[in-house]
Parts: sequence; C-alpha cells; structure tokens
Amino acid sequence: MRKLNYRLIVSDFDGTLLPRGGIISEDVKSAINEYVENGGIFCVCTGRMTASIMPQVKKLGLKGLVIAYQGTVIADIESGKIIKKGGLSCEQGQEICLAMESQGKIINAYSDEVLYTTAGGGNRLIKKYEEITGITANHIDGCMSAYIRNNNLSCQKIISVVPPEEKIPLYKFLCETLGEKYEVTYSSDVLVEVSPKGDDKGEALKFIADFYHIPLEKTIALGDNLNDLPMLLAAGLGVAVDNATEELKKRCDEVCPSCEDGGVGVIIRKYGFA
Repeated sequence: MRKLNYRLIVSDFDGTLLPRGGIISEDVKSAINEYVENGGIFCVCTGRMTASIMPQVKKLGLKGLVIAYQGTVIADIESGKIIKKGGLSCEQGQEICLAMESQGKIINAYSDEVLYTTAGGGNRLIKKYEEITGITANHIDGCMSAYIRNNNLSCQKIISVVPPEEKIPLYKFLCETLGEKYEVTYSSDVLVEVSPKGDDKGEALKFIADFYHIPLEKTIALGDNLNDLPMLLAAGLGVAVDNATEELKKRCDEVCPSCEDGGVGVIIRKYGFA
C-alpha cells in the first residue's frame, strides 16, 4: 500500500472531472482507482440532482458518499440512502421565484428528484440541460412561484437558465435582492443558482471530512466555477482547473491543467500520495 498525503479529495463534476465531450479519460480513472485502492477517499460534489449524478459515480466505480444539489443533499452511492438533506421551504421558494420572475427569467425548481421548468418544450437551453444531465423536465404553465404555492413544494434549489450575456447581471441582482438570506451563485455559462444558506459545497466538504474523521488540512477540493469556491476555501488545498473562471483561479491555492487535459489526475498523482 502506498502512503497517502491528502486523505480526502473532493471534485466538482462537470467541467472539472467530466470534459465537454462527456468522457473521462482512462488516465484520470486510473489515478482515481489507484488513490482509492490505497485507502484514499474520492468524492464527487456537484450541483446536479442526485438522480443525475448517481449513474455517473457508479460508472466510475466509486463507493461511499456523493454530494448533490450544490451541497444540499449527501447520499450513499451503494444503498442510495440519504445521509443529509436540506432544502427551501414553500415560502422561501416562492420568494426566490418572485425575484426571478420580476426579471422575466426562465425558472427551474428542483423538488425531491423532480425538475420543474417554466421554459417551453422547445427551449434550446433546457433541451441541452436535459441531454447533459439525463433528466427530463416537467414543463409547467404560468408562474413558478404560484405553482410552488399551489402544490406546497419544498425545493432543494432553484435556478434560472439564461443566455450567457444575462448571467452576471442576474447574478448581481439576486445577490443584492436575496444574498443575505440565501446562497446565490453560478455554475456554468448559463446557470444562476439559489439554494439554502449554509448548504454550499464548502459545508458539504466539511461534513464529508467529519464523516470520515479526516482533518480539513488533509483534504483537497477541485473545481471550475464560482459555486466551487466555498469548498476550495474550506479544503486544505483548493485547486482550480485551468479552464476555471478567472475569479476562481485568483482565489485558489493552485491551478492545475484543464479538465480536458486531465487536471484531476495530475493533482491526485502530485499530492495524493506521500
């Protein structure tokens, strides 16, 4: 057995571990397998729904825990058991949707593994999102705030899918409007997300480290977007892939090769072992 240096490595999925082509290289898989076989804990932390990320981590052969919904849900991969679950109350969901609706935005609401959207069935961005995640959206008529109220829905998170040029203006508006009460972030060129305060990726990493009795200074976090920043700051070593946003690269401890160039594998081999 090889001696470990960092005992827990937590990686974002899309854009960090999974390239745009949708295929994780054999070299990265080999690095993960070697790390795990020698006693390391490798965990995926994603904004995806639990139902969307589960098939992906099982395909990688991972066991243990997986973090979904930006940190709101943590589940056991083999049993499917929910270890930790947070969420937004019906009233909170309405408040968030009303803010987004005031800007005329499309809204996706995630409630217990069901995705609801106000986008029409032919919306290009929603169709692309469905293709990437493997989740089929339930299209609703009218306002999402009213739908949440009328159906008494609690949600894990609420997002708006926007053209890239609208992302930052909407993000800034929601930070000003909702930022004191909720986590407001973005996770791609087209997704602006709102989730419960304190249910971010950083808190999820702390939960996982405590679950496995691993000191935070012996953890690594890797990411590519603003929603990954809390876990990069919480980890002993916070790493941004080279394709990450400039803001993330400025605030991390190290920048590794891009997702396309197998950055996760590089970091595992560089720091995972003593």
